[in-house]
Amino acid sequence: MYKARKNEARCSRCMICEQYVVCAAGRLFSQDCTGCGACVLACPGRAIELIEVEERSSVSITVDDRKFEVPDGITVKAALSLCGFKVGKTPDCQIFAPCEVGACYCCAVVINGRVEPSCITPVSKDMRIETALPEDYIPHRVVSGFSPHMVGGVGTPYILKNSPYYIEAASFHHGCLFRCPQCQNHVIAFTSNMDLLTPAEVAERLTGVCRLYSVDRIAYSGGECTLNRDFLLRCLQETRNLNPDVRLHVDTNGAILTPDYIEDLVASGMTDIGIDLKAARLETFMEITGVTEELAEYYGNNAWDAVRYLVDNHRDDVFLGVGIPYNRSLISLDEIQVMGDGLANIDPDIQVCVLDYRPTFRRMDILRPTRTEMLTVKKTLNNSGLNIVIVQTGEGHIGP
Repeated sequence: MYKARKNEARCSRCMICEQYVVCAAGRLFSQDCTGCGACVLACPGRAIELIEVEERSSVSITVDDRKFEVPDGITVKAALSLCGFKVGKTPDCQIFAPCEVGACYCCAVVINGRVEPSCITPVSKDMRIETALPEDYIPHRVVSGFSPHMVGGVGTPYILKNSPYYIEAASFHHGCLFRCPQCQNHVIAFTSNMDLLTPAEVAERLTGVCRLYSVDRIAYSGGECTLNRDFLLRCLQETRNLNPDVRLHVDTNGAILTPDYIEDLVASGMTDIGIDLKAARLETFMEITGVTEELAEYYGNNAWDAVRYLVDNHRDDVFLGVGIPYNRSLISLDEIQVMGDGLANIDPDIQVCVLDYRPTFRRMDILRPTRTEMLTVKKTLNNSGLNIVIVQTGEGHIGP
């Protein structure tokens, strides 16, 4: 049993936990804390930790018509694990629970007749849980940040990035399966105190932004937009129905993309995709993403395989952009070259955008790469045989 506790000496009073974290106990750091860890993930200063406490008394719950005794006040996700369900952070698990902050709704189950995220919902006496969602259930997810963008993402063609006007309408899907300590979208990735929307509502809001700013591209970003597969596919379909001629861009880390998922995305209307490849080496991937070795291998292989699959099967109908991170504290130029060699072997004409990782969230100790450093990275990738290399700098993007 665990409870969240705040170290006041380390707290910076940023108020992210108070304003953006959904606390299932109703009040942060109370005696009713479930130990879900959502506030721990969201805290930039590592001022919140989970401490072990004595087990509470047990309560009786019913899961799929079977009775179980579980500790009172733990999360439904933890209870399901104790009841023998396979709970984890890969889509093959019975309970796929990647974000752990109640944002993506991948782990949703029916609790006393209502669909709720199991990762932050506490168990209670005589609770009835059904792990299968109703056939007529319309997926939900926390989505925010509906806005126009002038630069776009990794999957935005470079020729558009120099426009003096807005080029895309974007949405940001909360929740992520990575735990990147240098996350630049950490409030999106690790919080859920925003609007819980249906795909139709997302499509309507994006359409409104698209028409207000006269853009012909719509982007789904995050967090990680691919986590809730049914939700994203329906978002694409609903948006396509409202905007037959608009290009639909998915910005993703590629961690759970598989050939069948990619085919579903294309069939649902996706025309552009950007995939962030975090590393070539397993150890580097683990440091950048903050995940375990087993997950790093699974996620990293999926992302690279997704790039290969898209080039082999959708070169002519889907625009593909690839992102590569750079900060000398996180990844070496030698590894950058290995990534460049690998991508050039797949397709030397892939658009590659190098992202300058800068101090933010929990990595305020790193220094933002200089323009000269980023140009050196560009030269390294060009020397690997890549023809279209863009680098992000503090002065803007430098293209081919």
